[in-house]
Amino acid sequence: MNTEKSLKVGVLGAGTMGTGIAQVASANGHEVVLFDISPGQLSQSENSLIKILNRQVEKNRMSADEVTAMLQRITFSSELANCADCGFIVEAIVEDLDAKKQLFRSVEPLVDDNCILASNTSSLSIASISAALNNPVRFLGVHFFNPAPLMKLVEIIPGISTSDEVSKKTRNLIDSWKKVTVIAKDTPGFIVNRVARPFYGEALRLYEEGIADAVTIDWAMKEIGGFKMGPFDLMDLIGHDVNYKVTESVFKEFYFDPRFKPSFAQKRMVEAGRLGKKSGIGFYDYREGAENPEPVTNRDLGDKIFNRILAMLINEAADAVFMNIASAKEVDLAMVHGVNYPKGLLQWADEIGLSYVLDTMSSLQVEYREDRYRPNPLLKRKVRDGELFHG
Repeated sequence: MNTEKSLKVGVLGAGTMGTGIAQVASANGHEVVLFDISPGQLSQSENSLIKILNRQVEKNRMSADEVTAMLQRITFSSELANCADCGFIVEAIVEDLDAKKQLFRSVEPLVDDNCILASNTSSLSIASISAALNNPVRFLGVHFFNPAPLMKLVEIIPGISTSDEVSKKTRNLIDSWKKVTVIAKDTPGFIVNRVARPFYGEALRLYEEGIADAVTIDWAMKEIGGFKMGPFDLMDLIGHDVNYKVTESVFKEFYFDPRFKPSFAQKRMVEAGRLGKKSGIGFYDYREGAENPEPVTNRDLGDKIFNRILAMLINEAADAVFMNIASAKEVDLAMVHGVNYPKGLLQWADEIGLSYVLDTMSSLQVEYREDRYRPNPLLKRKVRDGELFHG
């Protein structure tokens, strides 16, 4: 496989993510086959893409000719056989292991031996999916973030059987699409969905303890921390059904490590159908005429909230480096470009002082006597040895 525009790209699944990936590949000059078993979904995907691209013309970001050329490069197809001459195929269907395995069993015999096969999974094991293939050497994870055309980060996740050559070629290809790529180990949540868990989990814990309400916690993270969205804003946007499922999956896959323990408050939201924006109500009320409470803008309270959540995030980022999931540089790149954090968490730790972070974690552990708050060994070693994450 090479990065020339002649490479044909197959995208399996015409939902929001699959449509976005197809848009990215076409925008970079590739012929694309966007496959979905449902003709109705394909029609919806095409209409959505036309609408998105026409808005780019209205905003003078693209010309009408560029849009026409992009759309002409995409074939919307319900016939998997149309992917037979693709050199790179990425799957973006529902997060169901059996469904993904069955799809790859169907596509593998159709394509050339040199075709690279990839999954856009955000939480499933790459090794588990690859077990469906006769030739798992050419399979890996390629995790885009939503919306794919706008979000710069792509996590490249080699499986236990993936060849170095396939990993290198895939990264070169995605780099040529002007994305920021990071290599992650095949562990639950990879980098971003693993390191970001405390942003939601610790905010929910503060809420459950009655330390502050949702709007005050969001205010603290935005006003004091500089985050573009607060944790409750973001959970409402993602959907509590989706966010809770990812947390539950990571918790289970890490053998029920208390660091990733799901929240009863969020579980009850899901059970009640209060899923966030898409249902009209979550932690905030989005219905017409609804009024939401104002935050308590107490600086001392805000600092307490922000410092606790930030320390938990930094501790988790340190653990990703400690367990060789990725380097400190790649963890920071992933959090800045994958979830728009104001700065890399480990850079942040260096700036505020690793001793301060360790003291915060140690105090929480003493207060709660929960393994959830155990300081990471790498953080402790860095403090002991007077080192930084970015030396």
